[in-house]
Amino acid sequence: MSNFVDYVKIHCQSGHGGAGSAHLRREKYIAKGGPDGGDGGRGGHVIMRGNAHEWTLLPLRYTRHVKAGRGENGGKSQLTGADGEDIYIDVPLGTIARNEEGEILGEILNDGDEVIIMRGGKGGLGNEHFKSATNQTPRYAQPGLPGEEGYVVFELKVLADVGLVGFPNAGKSTLLSSVSAAKPKIANYAFTTLTPNLGIVNYRNYKSFIMADIPGIIEGAAEGKGLGHRFLRHIERNSILLFLIPADSENHYQEFQILENELREYNPELLHKDFVVSISKSDMLDEELKAEIRAEFPKGMEILFFSGVTQEGLTELKDEIWQRLHG
Repeated sequence: MSNFVDYVKIHCQSGHGGAGSAHLRREKYIAKGGPDGGDGGRGGHVIMRGNAHEWTLLPLRYTRHVKAGRGENGGKSQLTGADGEDIYIDVPLGTIARNEEGEILGEILNDGDEVIIMRGGKGGLGNEHFKSATNQTPRYAQPGLPGEEGYVVFELKVLADVGLVGFPNAGKSTLLSSVSAAKPKIANYAFTTLTPNLGIVNYRNYKSFIMADIPGIIEGAAEGKGLGHRFLRHIERNSILLFLIPADSENHYQEFQILENELREYNPELLHKDFVVSISKSDMLDEELKAEIRAEFPKGMEILFFSGVTQEGLTELKDEIWQRLHG
């Protein structure tokens, strides 16, 4: 858990704009030089940038404050001050930035995406802009505008094609390790997976899709019990959901309904996603037991059976997922 961070709060400050110059031209052979003060440079922006090589917000965990550069003041001879240095905050794909009021400042979906989350202050105009027929030698210029300042919350939501949804010990980690090169921790205790694990699943004809094993739901997760919202935020970014219900569950359909209800309580829009219902750990089931489990579910609802240990049913499962993603 220490190497995966999906929520950080940082105090950010963009740069102040430089002041305009009120300089008056002084030249040897010109008795009355006019205004020639240049503009101030803009303050540096605070920019969030997507980096495909990052997969956690851990590098930002100990960053308390970032501050962009101040714009330089304008100079004589209409010389514009240099812009303040922009500061970049590299984040993983799937990161959203919000202000203190919870408003979204921007999100990163692709490598190299850039979002200005705090704009630098505008540089002030030099006195050259203020000359007129009635005021040939203005002796004033604009000050630079201040930059923005405040706390920004960075929140990572894992991007994947398929998100695995199930109670602890539903077999999600076993499935991911069976169909991809991912090496999640697997053990018989609650919350084996404390952080999302991503795996690339190879499909036919060199095709592939990304599967995410996300920390297990417990009843009440939407209210913050267990891993609560820490888990549920990652479900939002998956294209389809794969519900895993273990074969040894006492009531398979009821377990599905609890999982479905937790998603509804957190965000009703999650139920608009396409989903697949599967029974994991089914290597010990014969056809008669499979028929009994199917009978628990509403008529017409497709139920897939698989075993991550024996590989039984994995090809059919991948076929169904691919069809839902690209059908």
